[in-house]
Amino acid sequence: MLTRETVLHIAELAKLELAEHETSLYAEQLSEILAYAERLNALDTDHIAPTAQAIYRRNVMRPDEPRPSLSPDEALANAPQRQDDLFRVHQILD
Repeated sequence: MLTRETVLHIAELAKLELAEHETSLYAEQLSEILAYAERLNALDTDHIAPTAQAIYRRNVMRPDEPRPSLSPDEALANAPQRQDDLFRVHQILD
């Protein structure tokens, strides 16, 4: 189990202020996390190919197909300012 001083050092590195009762709680929780990480390090992964993802990912986006868009009046309906069929914005470059 992590010592109180170790937990306070970790809290200092993370810029956290801990109450006294939190120090013992975090010591226990961090010790459990580190013990689990040790269990994972003990696994034999020599015969497992490196992967970028643990599960197969597929594209869930719809096909890109042309379809009707908004009319200029619909697109500019909530524009704070407009000029003809364009958004009017403040100049940002001199």
